Amino acid sequence: MTTTPATDGGDAVVSALNAMGADYVFCSSGSEWAPVWEALARRHRDGAPAPRYLDLTHETVAVGMATGYGLVKRRPQGVLLHAAPGLLQGSMAVHGALLAGVPMVVASSESTTYGDAPGHDPGGQWYRNLSIVGGPHGVARPFTKWSTEAASVHTLPTMITRAAELAWRAPAGPAYLNIPLEILLEDWDGREAKPVVPPGSTHSSPEEVDPVAQLIREAANPVIVTETAGREAGGFEALVAFAEAWNIPVVEPDSAVCGNFPRTHPLHAGSDIGPWMDTADLILLVNCRAPFYPPSRRPSKAKIVVIDEVPQRPHVVYQVLFADTYLEGDVANTLRQLTKRAKDLDETAVAARRAAQHTRYSEETGALARAEIKACEDPGSPGVDPVLVAATLRKLLDGRDGVVVDETITHSRAVRRHLRTADPDSFFYVQGGLGQGIAVALGVKLAARERPVVLTIGDGAFTYNPVIPSYDASKAYELPLLIVVFNNRVYKSMNLNHRRFYPDGAAAETGEWLGTDLHRLPRLAAFAEPFGLHSETVDTAEELAPALRRALKAVDDGTAAVVDVLVTR
Repeated sequence: MTTTPATDGGDAVVSALNAMGADYVFCSSGSEWAPVWEALARRHRDGAPAPRYLDLTHETVAVGMATGYGLVKRRPQGVLLHAAPGLLQGSMAVHGALLAGVPMVVASSESTTYGDAPGHDPGGQWYRNLSIVGGPHGVARPFTKWSTEAASVHTLPTMITRAAELAWRAPAGPAYLNIPLEILLEDWDGREAKPVVPPGSTHSSPEEVDPVAQLIREAANPVIVTETAGREAGGFEALVAFAEAWNIPVVEPDSAVCGNFPRTHPLHAGSDIGPWMDTADLILLVNCRAPFYPPSRRPSKAKIVVIDEVPQRPHVVYQVLFADTYLEGDVANTLRQLTKRAKDLDETAVAARRAAQHTRYSEETGALARAEIKACEDPGSPGVDPVLVAATLRKLLDGRDGVVVDETITHSRAVRRHLRTADPDSFFYVQGGLGQGIAVALGVKLAARERPVVLTIGDGAFTYNPVIPSYDASKAYELPLLIVVFNNRVYKSMNLNHRRFYPDGAAAETGEWLGTDLHRLPRLAAFAEPFGLHSETVDTAEELAPALRRALKAVDDGTAAVVDVLVTR
């Protein structure tokens, strides 16, 4: 243990954030954090080390930015929220971080004495209004990886670093700590926690890997299916090398949440596992938590190998993998081991599947080209084909090392197919409930300031976002984004479900489609104007490319830009 001059629990928190290696504290302010603010002010005055403090005006923005930052940096950061109400307000984003596998330490606070103990008066708000039965750590338990309460200022630093270590280890995710206000105000003796070090890696043994290599060697028609291989450090590159060494096609289903494999690679086999359900003799599930839908849809003859450090996700309520074999070591390392074993292949079988994949890839690229040509028809007519929006973004971002964060629903498939991202950490899909996209994109930009960051988002998702606090954060912390709104003026996914469930119902008869119409909303670019952001409204295809060029120029010059595109469907 090292010691610092005795202060209070606020400085214990800051020292622990230093020990866990946090670059930032993402805070949506609450009155309980005065001890932390005082500790930061003291450290700033004295030139002592401290993470940078971001003062954010909405809980979703604080947690979402920590999520976006963690997607790129893959290290835990600190998040401070206000009591149980602040935790509840941010809970959707915390749950999104859990689904995305992003490590962070989230904390909030309550009073435990309600003004009836000697010493500092915590304030009557805790007694009257803010406290919750069982404490906020009970509230946080279902949507965090680990949740508890700090019981003493003397154990507080190690409790925080322990939370960070738990959050960082597979499956990575948010850990929560309730830190009572009385502990924050208590005198601290200066005993600091040991600095947190990165997790060690687990390894599948040769005795486990060799039989899987033999299964691949014997397979005539194997396929790789992955959702999050690219989320692991080195996973993207390791998957490319593995697929190339064995000449195996790679499917990224619609449930994929990040870029895992170059969509421009000849071995990329699209997003539909369906063609392999009856033909594949070996399916390799690489970081794929939900490969089959419905879950009972079992491949007819394929053996299934699951390559995943934690294949059975504790936070997934119902999960069916049909595994015959598990390799539960570090994913990138396991793929590298299998790559080294790509020897003595049946060249006839390899040639056959290479030819079949060449045909599939040619058909897919041809279909993409035809769709993009069709999308350019009638450039002066109202509305823009969503395919053209995605294709135009691809061309404008070409060679710029851009990152796309996607929070569309009905347009997500077009975005993925026509952006054709090809590099690690170049695409992320927002997890959990809608309304986090701007914040996640801001966090990505914070982690990758030198790269252009684009958020693609539907108009329905946009209206769920805390827009004003997000624009405030963008301007306050110089995080220019390009936000492209796919505006069809309807909650399309909701409308599609209504039509699917009740094709001949009363709504179909009368045209009364409830819960879906967004025509009453004003056009969405205008909300950027009070913040001095660049904004454009696009209603025709011929306006699209010039508007996006101007918007990207504004982003390059340091100003966030919003382009509201009226889309045709």
